[in-house]
Amino acid sequence: MSGRSPIESGFFSCSAKALSGGCDVVLDEKWLVGAVEDELGSESFNSPLTPLQKFGADVRRVRLGRKLRQRQLGNATGYSESYVSQVESGKLLASTKFAVGCDQVFGTNGLFAELQSQMVEGDHPPQFVPYLELERKATRIMAFSASTVMGLLQTEAYAEAVFRAGNPRASDEVIGGKVAARLRRARLLGGQRPPTVWCVLFEASLRAQVGGKKVMAEQLSALLSWADGPSVDLQVLPFSLGAVAVHSDPFTLLTFRDSQPVMYANDPGGGRLFREPETVGAAVDNYDRLRANALGPDDSLDFIRAVREEYEA
Repeated sequence: MSGRSPIESGFFSCSAKALSGGCDVVLDEKWLVGAVEDELGSESFNSPLTPLQKFGADVRRVRLGRKLRQRQLGNATGYSESYVSQVESGKLLASTKFAVGCDQVFGTNGLFAELQSQMVEGDHPPQFVPYLELERKATRIMAFSASTVMGLLQTEAYAEAVFRAGNPRASDEVIGGKVAARLRRARLLGGQRPPTVWCVLFEASLRAQVGGKKVMAEQLSALLSWADGPSVDLQVLPFSLGAVAVHSDPFTLLTFRDSQPVMYANDPGGGRLFREPETVGAAVDNYDRLRANALGPDDSLDFIRAVREEYEA
């Protein structure tokens, strides 16, 4: 096998032509090697990574091994340099087209397409993966639960009932994977520096019998246990005070130490992250109204206890 680089052998030029309909890349090998080494610097790939970050790190590792710049990989796969950067930094879930393009450019025989498929078909829906990356970094999580208890605070039995209702034809293995993934999210509340969680629960989320009375009684007991800890605050918005809730779909706000807040909310596509300051600001105002109309924390816990007693009767 020749010791020549993929660039010297013309591999990159041919791949770029195949993907973009014809383009020649003329490169100064010495300049490119120096530029890539500058880009790599002293970066380490040994830190613990999330699946999204691991995929991005793998793309970056192979790209640098092929002595390619982000702009060149973007040109060859049909994406911008900014897109490649976001994928490599773990901020964006790569598209199938990009993953297939990486395999063609790198000569990795379907490796990145398979890794991308595993993320998309995993225990979390693909549009939820970027939210999970941010949830782990958040200092505050503020949620409005309209019809079900927020996922971060769900019990195993409650989560299983939710997933079975939403995926009636799924196998036990698939449901079990989704439940396990949801329960893993709660681990961040037991860490050394857990985020503060504030959840406003519309009464409907306490009254809807997800899984039956026993499951609901256990779920409400779990909520009370969470509220006894230092990181979780709950408020209930009862039907009698809930006109404001009628106009609000469930949503979650995340705030951070060193970056702007974001919102995750449902849309016709299943859910998405919103980063625009105007949109997020409107959601913050809406959340303030929900909290202002809800019962106070102590009265809310009494309300949850009373509903639990109804389920236990």
